[in-house]
Amino acid sequence: MTQQPFSRPGAIDLSALKRPAPSAPPPARPGAAGPGGAPAPAGAGAAGGSSYAVDVTEQNFQTVIEASMTAPVLLVFYSRTRMPESGQLADDLATVSGEYEGRFLAGLVDIDAAPQIAQAMQIPSIPLVVAVLDGRPAPLLQDALPIDELRTALNQVMQQLTAQGMTGRHQPLQATAPAGEDDEPQVDPRYAAAQDALGEGDIDRAVAEYQKLVDANPADAEAAAGLAMAKVLQRTQGVDLNEARAAGAANPDDVEAQTMVADLDLLGGHVEDAFARLVELVRRTSGDERNAAREHLLGLFAAVGNDDPRVIRGRQALASALF
Repeated sequence: MTQQPFSRPGAIDLSALKRPAPSAPPPARPGAAGPGGAPAPAGAGAAGGSSYAVDVTEQNFQTVIEASMTAPVLLVFYSRTRMPESGQLADDLATVSGEYEGRFLAGLVDIDAAPQIAQAMQIPSIPLVVAVLDGRPAPLLQDALPIDELRTALNQVMQQLTAQGMTGRHQPLQATAPAGEDDEPQVDPRYAAAQDALGEGDIDRAVAEYQKLVDANPADAEAAAGLAMAKVLQRTQGVDLNEARAAGAANPDDVEAQTMVADLDLLGGHVEDAFARLVELVRRTSGDERNAAREHLLGLFAAVGNDDPRVIRGRQALASALF
């Protein structure tokens, strides 16, 4: 992912929406279609049928930004006439938002229909995806990725946010309601207690709250993933990274030392390194030690998510190590 800082960092200046529209919309990236490109069909909103995507207008912009206080909002800026590929990216982001079931809200900003929003955000070019957390924007993507690459990129982003304790979730929007000021998603109440605990830094309470959800419904995959990640956070509280890595290097077959380094790798975003470390530990050990390493690795798989390509590859590597 290409990242580029905004010219004005920090919170979004919503007062900018009161200024006159710019004389010219932001430029498209090199290779974009010019003004003569085919326009979008009438009424073809990019949000489509997704329950977690909304076409952003000047009227609902404030509400969409405020929704980032609950869980991430990803704003995609596009123009079908200037760069058709950017319109496809908006469509794909809307599709993927449904797959994440509320982990983020996709806000789709057509810069031709809402030029004042692009001006307020000081968008340098399209396509551009901006992540908004607690009302603060950060550039995320500046390329029109194919949908599979988009999924991979967002998997990494969601993993990093989860590792930082950001596990909020939007409720689905009303499928029949127009995109307006009433499109304010709320956190799923099932996870509110656990998420509040994480937000307050009370990891032990978060583990207990997630455990209650799993006990009540073992099929709740989101609760199981939240519990697994909360346990990683719990195990690594107060651990000195350098000391843990030194212990791991000095004791390559010590299950406790190796699982701790794997936990730290996971939290640091080095997911594949964490998996590979434990797969090799399984390969080298036997008996109770091997089983402990395998069980720990399965817990890390749950924390990342069973549909993640890295987990699928990790499971294949684990099967090879076992058999």
